Parts: sequence; C-alpha cells; structure tokens
Amino acid sequence: MLEQPEDTTDDAPTTLSPDEATEPTDDAPEGGAEAPGDKAPAAPPEPQLSPKERRHRSRSPHTESRPQRSATERAAERVEARKKKAAERRRWRASLRDKRRAGGPREDTTPAPDTATTGGPRMRQGVVVSDRADKTITVRIEVQRAHRTYGKVVRTSSTLHVHDEANDAKAGDTVRVVESRPLSATKRWRLLEILERAR
Repeated sequence: MLEQPEDTTDDAPTTLSPDEATEPTDDAPEGGAEAPGDKAPAAPPEPQLSPKERRHRSRSPHTESRPQRSATERAAERVEARKKKAAERRRWRASLRDKRRAGGPREDTTPAPDTATTGGPRMRQGVVVSDRADKTITVRIEVQRAHRTYGKVVRTSSTLHVHDEANDAKAGDTVRVVESRPLSATKRWRLLEILERAR
C-alpha cells in the first residue's frame, strides 16, 4: 500500500510534538538562542575554581605567564641592577665618611693589651700551672664571657706553653705572656712580665 503525502496547506491546523515546539524558528527574536547549525565553535568552559583560588588569582598579578626574555636581555638587566646597587653603596660610604669628618677627631678606642688586636703581637694574662720543665712554664688562660644567645656566663680555659729564659716564674704566679715565633714544637709564647707572685 502506498503512502500518500500529507496535505501541507495553510488552512489545515497542525499539531507540534514537544521536541518541535522547543526548537526555535527562523522568525525568532535576535536575543533568543541560535539554531544548532548556526553555532560557532564555542570556547572550552573555564574550570570551576574554588573561592580560595579565585581570590588568589585576583590578588596575584603574576599568575598570567609573562613573555619569555632572551638570555642577553636578562644579562643586561642583571648588569643594570648591579650598577644601581654599586652606586647606592658608593653614596652610603661617602655619607659615612662625611659624618666621620664632621664629627672631629675621634677618641682613642684601642682595646686593653690583654685582648687580641690587629697589627701587633697578641698578649695574654694567666696563672702558671707548672714550672717543672727547663725554661718552659705552662700557663692557664681563663676566659669568662656571656653566652651570645642565652646570656649565661660561661667559663672556659686553655693552656699555653711559654718560654721562660731565666726560669723566673713559679707555679701560682700571675704572668703576662706575648706571642712570639715558634720556639719548639708546642711553644709559641714567651714570658713578658710577672704581675703577681704566688703566696
């Protein structure tokens, strides 16, 4: 049996299926949805970000990738930064020199002879522990200073072998010694003076 085509005249009422009713027609307003064939390829949707990530992106200016610079450009920037820092250092040192000159002659701040100084032999003060060896005494140097972090007073001691040419110092004497050339395998100091005799 042959199927007859439907009569598509204007005066015949037609009923639309629910799928056909949702499809837009050509005479739809411009603000409506476009027909499926007219769609341009859409950009992929952005991933859903958590509020924390959105806040981070909005606050951080360098989240977007910056254009890559060549090695020569980076080297030139480093050279410029170095020059700028060097100029700042020169200005700072010049201002320090000016302040020193403006202050007049400075007072003498050389430390006592017992402390280590540059430009001369070191001197130490200690107590003779042993005088048994010939022309040699053993001197104990006691140092007490505050711990740099905790502030507790820490006492330390070290011993020196000191050359005593005349065998003058005895055990218990307080002596001052001075640094010298190596006199033996262990002696690098010589007796300078006896400050106090043992009782």
